[in-house]
Amino acid sequence: MKFLLAVLAAFSLFTAPAHAGPSYFDNTGRSDVLSGGARLIPIQTPKGAFKVWTKRVGNNPTIKVLLLHGGPGATHEYFEAFDSYFPGAGIEYYYYDQLGSARSDQPDDPSLLDTARFVEEVEQVRKALGLDSSNFYLLGHSWGGILAMEYALKYQQNLKGLIISNMMASIPAYNEYANKVLMPKMDQKVLAEIKQLEAEKKYTDPRYMELLLANHYVYHVLRMPPEQWPEPVNRSFSRMNQKVYVPMQGPSELGASGILENWDRVKDLPKITVPTLVIGAEHDTMDPAHMKMMSQKVKQGTYLYCPKGSHMAMYDDQQTYFKGLIAFLQKTDKKGAR
Repeated sequence: MKFLLAVLAAFSLFTAPAHAGPSYFDNTGRSDVLSGGARLIPIQTPKGAFKVWTKRVGNNPTIKVLLLHGGPGATHEYFEAFDSYFPGAGIEYYYYDQLGSARSDQPDDPSLLDTARFVEEVEQVRKALGLDSSNFYLLGHSWGGILAMEYALKYQQNLKGLIISNMMASIPAYNEYANKVLMPKMDQKVLAEIKQLEAEKKYTDPRYMELLLANHYVYHVLRMPPEQWPEPVNRSFSRMNQKVYVPMQGPSELGASGILENWDRVKDLPKITVPTLVIGAEHDTMDPAHMKMMSQKVKQGTYLYCPKGSHMAMYDDQQTYFKGLIAFLQKTDKKGAR
């Protein structure tokens, strides 16, 4: 019996993850211990000083992931699924509400809705958190993917790795995909009614969202019955700041307009030289073939395909999403250690 216990104990040493133990929760030298990792970070903008909210989870000297939420104008909250996977893998990560979102300041100034300004905001957040090329991974989902690409094109010297989740590198290509692929698959009578509501600018009409939810969202945004949508997703979507979202994305849910309408960085992708993971999903509003192409254009690209997933693949193809994401982070970390 003692021999069996000894064998089991020895086996556990080899099967236990390397991060097991108290080091993941070591807060030594951290200034955010009192608040459980939460901080309000001061940022400077062309319109004065504001504060943005961040929250650290865990401790890992070589893998620190800053999460950029979508929208624009959504919140960090729909990333809460990461709590089920990242701590177990020993990954340190940071929730972050961009300026105009949720727990951060929400100035009512359209001039601040500028992609280049958001990039400078991310850079100020990076500096405040003490992230650098030895540990800093930037993960952007949806609009956050646009922001992550823009950041990498200006500041990739600060990055150890980049993750572009469920976002194409071209809004015109995204709109073309919606028009040529997604809309033809819809019930055409329903599509006609949606288009009529849009023509009449009735975007706040309850009928508009009712039609989109039943005929678009459950197929391409989150492939679950609406009553089963995870609470963090509903909470995040309910707090979307329309004063940020509409000017940048546009009021239509079947394509993008507004400030981002002509945004296109496909030709600049080869300039991104850091290890990059591009995550695409079969049923996404974003073209998975385009996202595979993106992974081939960057210098050190990897493509993660989620066959069951849609735009929120971290929920509707969760196992594929997190297994691939964690593998990328760990593989890149090992390369960096050589």
